This record gives sequence, C-alpha cells and structure tokens, in this order.
Amino acid sequence: MKTTKNTRNLILVAMFAALTAIGAFIKIPIPYVPFTLQYLFCALAGVILGSKLGALSQIIYVMVGLAGVPVFTEGGGLSYVFKPTFGYLIGFIVAAYVIGKIREKIKELSFIKAMGMLLAGLFFIYLFGVIYLYVSYNLYLGQPMSLYFAFFNGFVLCISGDLILTAFAAYVAIKIVPIFKRFGYI
Repeated sequence: MKTTKNTRNLILVAMFAALTAIGAFIKIPIPYVPFTLQYLFCALAGVILGSKLGALSQIIYVMVGLAGVPVFTEGGGLSYVFKPTFGYLIGFIVAAYVIGKIREKIKELSFIKAMGMLLAGLFFIYLFGVIYLYVSYNLYLGQPMSLYFAFFNGFVLCISGDLILTAFAAYVAIKIVPIFKRFGYI
C-alpha cells in the first residue's frame, strides 16, 4: 500500500512539474513579464498535492530548467538566474507550498475559500517576481527601473489574466478536491 502511494505521489509530482513546463510555452507576450499558464499548474499542484509535494513539483521544475532543459519561457540553463523574471519562478515554489498548506487546513472547500487560498499563493508569486524584477534591472542589468515601473510592468499588466486563471483554478479545485478526498488521495 505504501509503495503504491509513493509511486502515485512520484508520478503526480513529475506530472505537475511537466505541466508547469508546458504552461511556460502557452504564452501571450507582453513587455517584461509574459502571460503564461505556469501559475495555473503551480496553483493546481498546491491544491492537489498539498504543501510539500506541490512545492516539490515546482522545485523539480525549476531545477530541470536550471540544469539546462529549456522549460522556462525563454529557455533554460543556470544563467536563467540572471533573467529579470526568475523571481516569479521562486514565487511558484512558495505559492505551491502556501496554497497546499491552506488547503490542508480547510475542512470543506468552497469557491470563496478556494479563491482566498489561491490569491494567497498568487501574492507570493508577485511579491518575489516584482522584487526580483526591480533588483535585477537596478543591480546587475545596469538599467535603472523605478519601483513603480517594476510594480506596473510586473504586477498591474499581468494581474488581470492571473485573476481569470485564479477563478478557473478555484472552480477546478472545488470540483476535484472532494473527488480526491473520497478516494483517499488527499
């Protein structure tokens, strides 16, 4: 029984790492930070896998990309750490953990609770993303950027699409979590 559960967890963690990679290639290019489906799969990883395994799926995704596999929106490799958008990838790890942790504490998931849980995770993606965007432009890219400009381009231009994804993920969560609970997967 334990081997079956471990195997299932291994498969799900790998699947969500792969889905996040696929989400990187489904993108709408906007200046500085492209809109992708990565957040959707990161959020669902936290919802379905929980805090530790959800975060692990995102850690694997980031590690595979840093190892040189071109799974990020603009390729891969260790030098990706110097891309202004790398902070969002760090945020995915934290967001999956936060979303999973909140979901683990919720007894009965409603749409409102799911939205709150997902928005908490999204907050951390933008927190890490905007700060990293600002720091990267000002410290090592040598292109001065105001905090307002980083906030506008890294948050304001992107948030509407992510709010739509949040609502969609919340809808999926309220449908799928009871099924996973019924079968003892979460």
